[in-house]
Amino acid sequence: MEKAQQLYEGKAKKVYATTDPDYCIVAYKDDATAFNGAKKGTIEGKGAINNCVTNHLMRLLEQRGIPTHFVEQLSDRETVVRRVTIVPLEVIVRNIAAGSLAKRLGLEEGYKMSRTVLEFCYKDDALDDPMVNDYHIFAMGFATPEELKQISDYALRINDILSEYLRDLNIELIDFKLEFGKTADGRLVLADEISPDTCRFWDSTTGMKLDKDRFRRDLGGVEDAYQEIMKRLLGR
Repeated sequence: MEKAQQLYEGKAKKVYATTDPDYCIVAYKDDATAFNGAKKGTIEGKGAINNCVTNHLMRLLEQRGIPTHFVEQLSDRETVVRRVTIVPLEVIVRNIAAGSLAKRLGLEEGYKMSRTVLEFCYKDDALDDPMVNDYHIFAMGFATPEELKQISDYALRINDILSEYLRDLNIELIDFKLEFGKTADGRLVLADEISPDTCRFWDSTTGMKLDKDRFRRDLGGVEDAYQEIMKRLLGR
């Protein structure tokens, strides 16, 4: 299997076809964006860290019964994945009030909610990824009721698995974004990435932010935060 033409370039990754139509190669970039692309920059080493962290967590989830698109890591920045049709929904899992949820509901950042919250957004950069509910999802055909239930069940299980795992590493999983796709045979699998780009990671003791919020909010120490996540998860 060899890399073929580029299929797509997003804010953080490039996707290439391969000589096997069932697989693609994802290449992670150091480019960083925030606020739907309004803020742009570079985080040195981010691509390699996000690739390695994502694959590490995908392997963990596979071991716990969550199907993913992960196949094989080729290098620090490139990974073979199953080719999928992405479900046009961002699934946001929230344990602690932060970011847009805190602002939207007038909550103090860090407020611990009485239960986990699931939110769905329609994936469309031109529309700024608007939030949608199940009525919108079914009316627009983004997913069937059966698919949305499966996605929700997977998201909550992923939250349980990752929260427990990260807690042992003194990391609190505040919230995170997931994307799902369907393989050629119609199987629903976890896709995209799980990294400091897509998750809010706080040090459990100090509350220090170890994620992309350091870039979004000009907090400094962005590279150090990404490297700290790599160190805690992978020991390097």
